[in-house]
Amino acid sequence: MKSAILMAAGKGTRMHSDLPKVMHQVCGKPMIAHIIDQCKKASVERIVTVVGYGHEIIEEAMQGQCEFALQMPQMGTGHAVMQARQLEEEDGLTLVVNGDCPCIQSETLEQLLKECESADMVVLSAVVEDARSYGRIVRKEDGTIDRIVEFKDATDEEKAIREINTGIYCFNNKKLFKHLKDIENNNAQKEYYITDLVEIFNRNGLTVKATIAKNNDEVAGVNDCYELSLADKWMRSRINEKWMREGVTFVNPDVTYVGSDVTFGHDVTLYPNITLTGKTYIGDGSTIMPNCWLENAVIGKNCTIDASRIIDSELKDEITVGPFAHIRGHSLVESKNRVGNFVEFKNNHMGYDSRCAHLTYLGDCEIGSHVNIGCGVVTVNYDGKNKWHTTVKDGAFIGSNSNLIAPVTVGENSFVACGSTITDNVDDEDMAIARARQINKEGYGKAYLDKVRGNK
Repeated sequence: MKSAILMAAGKGTRMHSDLPKVMHQVCGKPMIAHIIDQCKKASVERIVTVVGYGHEIIEEAMQGQCEFALQMPQMGTGHAVMQARQLEEEDGLTLVVNGDCPCIQSETLEQLLKECESADMVVLSAVVEDARSYGRIVRKEDGTIDRIVEFKDATDEEKAIREINTGIYCFNNKKLFKHLKDIENNNAQKEYYITDLVEIFNRNGLTVKATIAKNNDEVAGVNDCYELSLADKWMRSRINEKWMREGVTFVNPDVTYVGSDVTFGHDVTLYPNITLTGKTYIGDGSTIMPNCWLENAVIGKNCTIDASRIIDSELKDEITVGPFAHIRGHSLVESKNRVGNFVEFKNNHMGYDSRCAHLTYLGDCEIGSHVNIGCGVVTVNYDGKNKWHTTVKDGAFIGSNSNLIAPVTVGENSFVACGSTITDNVDDEDMAIARARQINKEGYGKAYLDKVRGNK
């Protein structure tokens, strides 16, 4: 059995935020979610996240992704691991990872697990130019680890050591829980430190190793919003590089934001100043123009999206959108559509080869195939209490500046004259005209303008 304990109980005071530290986002996803994903990629079967401050927020966001253990109050890293009692009887290996290391990769976790097959405890370390106030790794002559010395307790000679503790470990699970009971809190902070297990394991004749991380950025902890930005930049660079090597064209990758769960087909082109996040997919041959935001959007083949926002919606193939369109609320747009500027769709199913060119709101509706929606059309779907549905069938033509008062159905190959307010169903092939007849009052125009302009 491969298990993991993720330490996520702290508030993160240096973030200066009411949000639990591990819930701050890197590339569009909470830090703790990245770590859970990488543990799963490393074939970890049970993941226990130790929560404390704001635990309700973390538990709601990560529900179904892992198990939880509550650390209240927080009395150190060793005390945090003690709370994961549901793993106490498990055989096998257990990773222990700080919840503020979002960039850790599955390959590194796999390396730790492999090293631990021939040891009882493995510490992931890093060699840095400036070790600052990190705990120092003190090794024995045979290369195994002797102890971890906290900066405040280190001698001048120990402070000169450049190998530091990253706060990421792997243990023989049974021995971990056996010797957690040996950790004492006889220190100024009255806390239980997991680093004490190095000396405890050595004292009991167990093998303790330290393996050096290949990339320091990957194992860096996040303690404030500046370090959060560094983690985001590092991860974003890796994501963009991966997709460029798989055939996605980034016009300017430095200002193209792609989330970790976003995927692409081939021959996709991404222009600058776009954000793709959530479970977004961009299909073969599609182009995303500048100033787009796509979140949980599925885009088909050979589409062009220009300066628009698409959320929780799907577009099929050969569709043009924008500029300044907003498609949201689980809308579905079938192939060969044109969704123009200043158009909003909400919970709208738009049929094959239809047109909605500009300045229109279509909400809670079913639009058929080969339908033309004129400029300024509104489906009036809300009566102040309930949302109602509008249906426009195949081949219909809806003239400009028309209001369709839901619930209402416009039949096949029917015509709604511009400026109409439609309150009753329109039968197939009928024309609906619902507006007052025009009356021209001779001379009234000049008289009115003279009045408002103060002319005599």
